[in-house]
Amino acid sequence: MAKKKSDSEDGEKKSKLRIVVVVLAVLLVAGGVYMFLGKGSSEAPAVAEPVAAVAVVKGAVIPLDPMFINLKNERFLKLGLALQTTIMGDKAELDGSMAKDAAIEVFSDQDVAQLMSETGRATLKEELLERVTDSYGVTVIDIYFTEFVMQ
Repeated sequence: MAKKKSDSEDGEKKSKLRIVVVVLAVLLVAGGVYMFLGKGSSEAPAVAEPVAAVAVVKGAVIPLDPMFINLKNERFLKLGLALQTTIMGDKAELDGSMAKDAAIEVFSDQDVAQLMSETGRATLKEELLERVTDSYGVTVIDIYFTEFVMQ
């Protein structure tokens, strides 16, 4: 009978120990989250400046003629582009030579496998958009692929 009491006492001690460990773990996690969010910082919180939202008005979409770009392993890409501009009016015009040049620079000698993957194509499109917006300034705000054929 003495053994049964010690077994039950050991079980109670283990369960109390588990409760203490769980409570300490929860406190540690809560403290970490508190510190991570900056609430425990001794510095004064920065005052949030109101940011003026600038609404970009989309203007005309100007399509460019499709072009062929050489890829790796004697493959090529037929690429059609359209430029989303801020130019208003039905007869909006824009010289697309800088956008075509940027597309050739970005897509030339790329691997077909990279262009077939959605992430690879998206990465190259972001790079192209950055180059085009650097060239045209605020006139061009986005690029659309109108044709994207590899052979």
